[in-house]
Amino acid sequence: MIQAADLPDLIPIFPLPGALLLPRARLPLHIFEPRYLAMVEDALKTRARLIGMICPRETPSGEKRLNAIGCAGRITGFSETEDGRYMITLSGISRFRLREEVQGFAPYRRCTVDWTPFARDLGLPESDPGLDRPAFLRTLGRYFASQKLASDWDSLKQAEPELLVNAISMLCPFSPEDKQALLEAPSLSTRRETLVTLIEFALRGGKSSEDLIQ
Repeated sequence: MIQAADLPDLIPIFPLPGALLLPRARLPLHIFEPRYLAMVEDALKTRARLIGMICPRETPSGEKRLNAIGCAGRITGFSETEDGRYMITLSGISRFRLREEVQGFAPYRRCTVDWTPFARDLGLPESDPGLDRPAFLRTLGRYFASQKLASDWDSLKQAEPELLVNAISMLCPFSPEDKQALLEAPSLSTRRETLVTLIEFALRGGKSSEDLIQ
């Protein structure tokens, strides 16, 4: 298990729209761009083997910037295809807050980061005392049916609360802004409440309760 002292101040950044990685969750990635192939190769040479996942955002002027908060994952799975692409698995370690981007000769982006606001991420899995699993799964079933998504319901019924909430947060096809809100949730309970709100919003066709009343 990675300790706080093992977390480097400078990490490579992979800005990927719509991708969500959460602590103790796993994210499979298909790497094919030369700059990100180089990023993976360099990360594998380090002890921590960390890559920081961040969802980029677009400002009102159309400029693309990095969100302030991302999540770093450790490369725990790696394979190479015959044509030189990489298939990797990132295991979520901890969220971080960006400090500044570092310029250099690397073809990919690198940033100094602050881990201290998310020290809890390095601990044991979170619990969610307020989780009503039957009600949550009923709502989820309606959403999956509306989106034509399949799932292993037996596994969901038995999954620990953190695995259940985080896996669904990563799986659902929400907007990048919604995924960022799930990432930044301060607790598992808050993430579950945000998740339910997003699902119910989608089930109403993207309309708020006020819209439906009018």
